[in-house]
Amino acid sequence: MTTTTVNRPTSALASHGTTVTGTWTLLQFMLRRDRIRFPAWTLGLSLLLTYFATALDAIVQSPEDLEGLSGFSGSPAGALFGGPGFGFDDLTIERFLAGQYGLYVAIGAGLMGLLTVVRHTRAEERTGRAELIRANVVGRYAQLTAALTLTAVMAVLVAMLIGAMMIGRGFDAGGSLLFGVSIGAVALAFAGIATVTVQLSEYPRAASGMAGAALGAAFVLRGLGDMAAVQGSGPSWLSWLSPIGWSQQTAPFVHDRWWPLVISLTFATATATAGYALSARRDFGAGLVPPRPGAPRAAAWLASSFALAFRLQRASLIGWSAALLVAGLAYGSFIQPLLDGFADAPDDLIAIMGGSDNLLAGYLGMMGLTMALTVGVYAVLAVQALRAEEADGRLEPVLATAVSRPQWIGSHAAVTAVGVPWLLLVSGFGMGIGAAASTGDGTLIGELLLGHLAHTPAVWLVLATATLLYAAAPRTLPAIWVVLGYGLIAGYFAPILDIPDTALHLSPFEHIGEYPLQDVNVVAVLVLTLLAGLLVQTAVAAFRRRDLVSSA
Repeated sequence: MTTTTVNRPTSALASHGTTVTGTWTLLQFMLRRDRIRFPAWTLGLSLLLTYFATALDAIVQSPEDLEGLSGFSGSPAGALFGGPGFGFDDLTIERFLAGQYGLYVAIGAGLMGLLTVVRHTRAEERTGRAELIRANVVGRYAQLTAALTLTAVMAVLVAMLIGAMMIGRGFDAGGSLLFGVSIGAVALAFAGIATVTVQLSEYPRAASGMAGAALGAAFVLRGLGDMAAVQGSGPSWLSWLSPIGWSQQTAPFVHDRWWPLVISLTFATATATAGYALSARRDFGAGLVPPRPGAPRAAAWLASSFALAFRLQRASLIGWSAALLVAGLAYGSFIQPLLDGFADAPDDLIAIMGGSDNLLAGYLGMMGLTMALTVGVYAVLAVQALRAEEADGRLEPVLATAVSRPQWIGSHAAVTAVGVPWLLLVSGFGMGIGAAASTGDGTLIGELLLGHLAHTPAVWLVLATATLLYAAAPRTLPAIWVVLGYGLIAGYFAPILDIPDTALHLSPFEHIGEYPLQDVNVVAVLVLTLLAGLLVQTAVAAFRRRDLVSSA
């Protein structure tokens, strides 16, 4: 009788492993995969703030210039789009930089945190790569621990870069360091939220969508609370329900309070701990919220590529519609207090808003631009979903039927294109209802509907550009976020940053006109619509020529 001895090194090693075995190796692998995203996020956020600081240095030449900035920033409108305005009664460059522009860097940090966690956890499970990794000597929590560690490294680096930049400009070292750390704390807070959402759904898009909704809610709560604080009445405590608000309450260069960051770190720790606990209660590859089983037979109306595209986007459209309706109602209901806050604003600020007789129209036009940029995010995410369909292998079975490539990509682009004006109308209607209730003027509903809907061609152009990037070179698709980011900077800060008209017109959102402050430019509407159509046609042609990819 022959005895065979089998050597099982993997089992032997596994018996001595822990739940975090392999974390360091996975972290190195994640750094290798994010060799472009890592510097893009960290350097991008710090360079954005550097640009703001450089522009402010160029345009603020006297105390009178600072006084003009403080008039807007210390008003309810400034609180909505910036923050509570600590120290704006004795404004300095560093206080304005942290108190007004810090919000947008904080939002970017929050996106960095949540997207990094989703990318390296739930997305890895969905593609099947995590299963291959777990077949080795890797602990149950190693993947999540490595993703959180990577996010923490990115947050610390962002904090250091921002702090070093501000110290290098001669700002107070303590306030500079506090401001940088407060930005990093936002990234950690939303990384913790993503740690929970990736356990709930088995789909990366749903996990990032839930975390993104939390980021949007944090922005709204902070805005409403800060507006109430500035005007001296209302629920100012809402700011303390927002992770963004916790960082802003540190008041760098004014009060230099470190203790609100204890709330941020406690929240990040608690949500991360909850994520670990939830991950132990679900099967690998599954979510705690199971997907609803479908019908045994498809409905007759689904027998087309357009119907399939609508079915895949239906849940997203419902969620976006509800969120924009609530946001519109909330912002519209604060219109009258905002107008009251402009009573003592300086003349140059009033001129920017359209003059003393057009303050309401100026604000409504600005909110139309805000909602257009938000709907632009929906359009980009819809195109990113196409890449996920292709990378996860669900596109090939569809194309194996009678559906052609032009039909598939064209149907998805068409459904998204129809969703754009719908979402703009929903947000405009919600804001119109809120504005009418706040001011008692029912005609504002019609003005807001038209003002929001007028931005449709600009969002269509963003959608068409994103579709072309996906169709021609899928890896370049993230570059479309630059278009939205530039549109935000040009739309909000052009009067303050003194952006030249030539550069300003590079944004598709600067051509339509901010109705009702400005008339709708019919020529621009037609030109942007035509350009969007041409880009979609080019995208269809490009998609027919390139090979499909089976992994992201």
